[in-house]
Amino acid sequence: MTTAPWRDPALPADARVTDLLARMTLQEKAAQLYGVWVGAATDGDGVAPLQREMTADVDWDELITQGLGQLTRSFGTAPVDPAVGARALARAQRRIAAAGRFGIPAVAHEECLAGFTAWRATAYPVPLAWGAAFDPALVEEMGRRIGHDLRACGVHQGLAPVLDVVRDPRWGRVEETIGEDPYLVGTIGTAYVRGLESAGVVATLKHFAGYASSAGARNLAPVRAGVREFADITLPPFEMALREGGARSVMAAYTETDGVPASADPRLLTGLLREEWGFTGTVVADYFGIGFLQSLHRVAADEEEAAHRALAAGIDVELPTVKCYGTPLVTAVREGRVPQALVDRAARRVLLQKCELGLLDPGWKAEPEGPVDLDSAENRAVARRLAEESVVLLDNPGGLLPLASGTRIAVVGPRAADALAMLGCYSFPSHVLTHHPEVPLGIEIPTVLDALRAELPDAKVTFAEGCGVSDPDTAGFEEAVARAAEADVCVAVLGDRAGLFGRGTSGEGCDVTDLQLPGVQAELLDRLVATGVPVVLVLLTGRPYALGRWHGRLGAVVQAFFPGEEGGPAVAGVLSGRVNPSGRLPVSVPRVPGGQPWTYLQPPLGLAGEVSSLDPTPLYPFGHGRSYTTFAWEDVHAPEAGIPTDGSYDLSLTVRNTGDRAGAEVVQLYLHDPVASVTRPDVRLIGYRRVELDPGASRRLTFRFHADLSSFTDRSGTRVVEPGALELRLAASSTEVRHRVRLRLTGPVRVVGPERRLRCEVEVSRGTD
Repeated sequence: MTTAPWRDPALPADARVTDLLARMTLQEKAAQLYGVWVGAATDGDGVAPLQREMTADVDWDELITQGLGQLTRSFGTAPVDPAVGARALARAQRRIAAAGRFGIPAVAHEECLAGFTAWRATAYPVPLAWGAAFDPALVEEMGRRIGHDLRACGVHQGLAPVLDVVRDPRWGRVEETIGEDPYLVGTIGTAYVRGLESAGVVATLKHFAGYASSAGARNLAPVRAGVREFADITLPPFEMALREGGARSVMAAYTETDGVPASADPRLLTGLLREEWGFTGTVVADYFGIGFLQSLHRVAADEEEAAHRALAAGIDVELPTVKCYGTPLVTAVREGRVPQALVDRAARRVLLQKCELGLLDPGWKAEPEGPVDLDSAENRAVARRLAEESVVLLDNPGGLLPLASGTRIAVVGPRAADALAMLGCYSFPSHVLTHHPEVPLGIEIPTVLDALRAELPDAKVTFAEGCGVSDPDTAGFEEAVARAAEADVCVAVLGDRAGLFGRGTSGEGCDVTDLQLPGVQAELLDRLVATGVPVVLVLLTGRPYALGRWHGRLGAVVQAFFPGEEGGPAVAGVLSGRVNPSGRLPVSVPRVPGGQPWTYLQPPLGLAGEVSSLDPTPLYPFGHGRSYTTFAWEDVHAPEAGIPTDGSYDLSLTVRNTGDRAGAEVVQLYLHDPVASVTRPDVRLIGYRRVELDPGASRRLTFRFHADLSSFTDRSGTRVVEPGALELRLAASSTEVRHRVRLRLTGPVRVVGPERRLRCEVEVSRGTD
């Protein structure tokens, strides 16, 4: 078939795929709709819940004679040298091509949430740290580097980013999200997509949609979000990443909303995603998600019905391995219970994507098998910079930080001397290597203890673990207290251990009942504070924890969200003063463990008031963060004005570094809508800009607000811009307002759709240097 029209790269992709489909049998078409997970375990500690039940035995040699849609996690299943893995994947692709009539290879996919999930690959900060950096350009560069590493090993599709918006920080997967604000999640997530796609890798948006809104913060629980919350908070990041980022794949969520599982919802996966938003790529199932329609959701009686419901809803590819889209689907189509048109529709989408990737071309070949370096110096430089930008200085009331040279420092805590304290649950060492203790990490991950000793070589640094992360043993308290009492300052390094399905304190399936520090770490901190020695609290976590218990009693508080392989030096750099902290909170930090299962996006009834004895006001609000320098916001030009409901408005200011050292300020723009036809969040982020300034230097920022940014979903379910009063707030956080400007939108109510403006553009012009 080397001369068939579908092999001709000069022809339009649609014509090529039409020709190819006409030549394929039903089985060959169905074979393009599933992946195979070679080497996946079905028992042991590393197996996900229900994985054994959802994994069927397959005859690999027989299976690939019909072709194959995807290869699942050739690198992320077990530790394998990247160069060896790349050669093995190339051999597998050649074998697949040789076995089928058409010679078409599979799409190889991998996880890449915090870097390529492969042994010896760079472990970048987790997405929550991306949000803390407020730096889309740097995240895009990271995505580009991850994409190049994936392609160098023969991987075509990356299962990232996560665009779920945090609704309850007790949820275990908070570390995988970018934050609690849809604008921040959308802009940062879109930057990552651009980077990954620029390297030729298909970015996969997940989890579509509502996964983070599961009831009680339980993984895979039903979603209780209303229509407007779903439309105005859950969906916008996905829309932005598709429209502006160019993502070519979407992963359906496990959850169900109002009784309808996402994997069986044609209104979501076809009506909204394709017909309204115009998406033309592929929709893939979350792992085992199609089978879950039968076993967990109980909306399908058997595998055949699960396949029918998922295919009809719009899921094109079953992952991670074949179960429902294989024999059950083929049999049902042959016997007339499932329309073949559904198979043809999905196969067309899959083959169109393979055509884009060059996998239908006669000259396709496996990726180069030369030297592979997945943790290059350039990678580590990006990882270091992102880690440094993401560290948040929450408090430094007495100026205890930076630490002085020659200080006697007692480093205490279960996260101080553990390299895994830097990593989230989808970083390869945490995700896979914990089941292979005989295998070395493969990458250098300095601990906070080692990095601090390197940063302050003249300091006398002692160490005591004090306690474990989650166990109840307090036997180490006495040594820890003794070390602290001998020191000038105590650095308490506390936090999470990332894991999966209850094997950690943060990560997938590691949900918690409240926001108290894990184990006996809170008691350890109490004992350290009681010594009277100034305590610097350093948190290495995957979620925010309640800190009100120690407010006003700590010398300083530093928050890092699993900052990756370069996180130790980044945190130590902040402690030493080499790094001027510039991170801002992507999630609010609660005051009490049970008092803040909310985010800052609350209407008036969600805020503190006399009608309830429970005060949900956070201790540190969204967007908060301190610096070692000072900034002045000057010459604000933002006159009160009226603009039409399709109009725009510019407001500008000059930001000046008034301190004696270089630093970065994050200027944030919030919207307050005093009166609307439905209740609205009291404030919400609609723009921001990170500005790096030398001492005395300034920059002029102009925020270009468009009325579209005030749009919301009204009572009828329609997205509208309503006339009336608005207030724009230039602020250093969601509560630290520096300037307010009143606007009035005039004219009729305006209906807006996917063509609306999604972001506030910010122009930066030079000031003084």
